[in-house]
Amino acid sequence: MDQRTRLLDLLARRSAKRGTFTLASGRQSDLYIDCRLTTMHPEGLSLIGPLGLHALGERGWHPDAIGGLTLGADPVSYAIAYASQLAGMPTRAFTVRKEAKTHGTGKLIEGPFLPGDRVVVIEDVITTGGSALKAVDAVRAAGGLVIGVLAVVDREEGGLEAIEAAGVEVDALVRAAEIVARM
Repeated sequence: MDQRTRLLDLLARRSAKRGTFTLASGRQSDLYIDCRLTTMHPEGLSLIGPLGLHALGERGWHPDAIGGLTLGADPVSYAIAYASQLAGMPTRAFTVRKEAKTHGTGKLIEGPFLPGDRVVVIEDVITTGGSALKAVDAVRAAGGLVIGVLAVVDREEGGLEAIEAAGVEVDALVRAAEIVARM
């Protein structure tokens, strides 16, 4: 079984649930995908890192740094950064806070992000695209150049199109329909 198929199976088994849910966007859904149950698991991390790195290469994205809005993007970014080091193509990871710190340096972006970095914003699940666009805005405000958004899952509810409408290319490792087909 290839890595992508293994990831789909993990997401279907660990992260996807049927029921009635209110999503972060405020939308109601009968499908909930808690990616963290896969992205924070050792097996999920071991798959997402190489798959994410491969997706970056396939898109021709060669970022200096990757990261997104905490908490969903964090394990995905770290897994890809780790895989990039093993592949001899080190890419730094960073985290975008939901709000700037009110103490210390008052940073909104934590980690080794530098102004002028070419960045791919990372997302665990894209629904409306709002979280990814918030991270895009933070990176741009800090002097970064956003070259794309990479998500683990596209819920296929218009978020990918909203991000692209804002002028940013988007890719996702898997689609919600593929996960549902395995449930």
